Amino acid sequence: MQKRHRPNRMQRRATTTIRVDEGLILRPANATHTNQLIEAFEETWPEVSRAMPWILPEMPFDEQIASFLEETERMGRAGRLHHWVMVRPWDEVVLGLIGFDRVTRSGTAEWNIGYWVRSSEQRRGLASKSIQATLRWLGDLDDVEVELKVDPNNPAGKCTVERAVKQWGGARCILGDSAITVAGIRTVHECHLISIGPNKQSSTSKRRNKA
Repeated sequence: MQKRHRPNRMQRRATTTIRVDEGLILRPANATHTNQLIEAFEETWPEVSRAMPWILPEMPFDEQIASFLEETERMGRAGRLHHWVMVRPWDEVVLGLIGFDRVTRSGTAEWNIGYWVRSSEQRRGLASKSIQATLRWLGDLDDVEVELKVDPNNPAGKCTVERAVKQWGGARCILGDSAITVAGIRTVHECHLISIGPNKQSSTSKRRNKA
């Protein structure tokens, strides 16, 4: 099926820092994070290969990461892509990565969100908090639709995505399912859609506003 393209009338803004809580800050990803990200990636290589399937094992890993961050910084300043590193504020340790890109499959979504958390920091709610914070940030200006894809064989990732979909009143989108090849294994990832924007709020936000 040919992917449909819709006119892009969304407002653009540069990627900015998001303070999630006292233990987590999202900083715009740039080349200054290269060494810390490489160290974190080496700690969690299997998960990295699934989260970033474009990495070529036959090419120098550090060069690919540096190139990715340079492009991310440039595109982030122009508002064309948005990527953040998850940072622990008191020692500036990089805990993970989260971002929005334009690689969509549903035919209706403007953005796709992806994330990764280093193994030593998993099961602490970092992914869920970062997803909520970045969705609110992206939805500050426009009503847009976002895709979330997940490997059905990844129970933790599936739980995180389904929780976000429930909180934002999203829905499953079978038409957006797509096969991704990681380490020679091709797996169909499930697609979910969430609508965000000034006229949309997560159920969590609505309950907070009513309190």
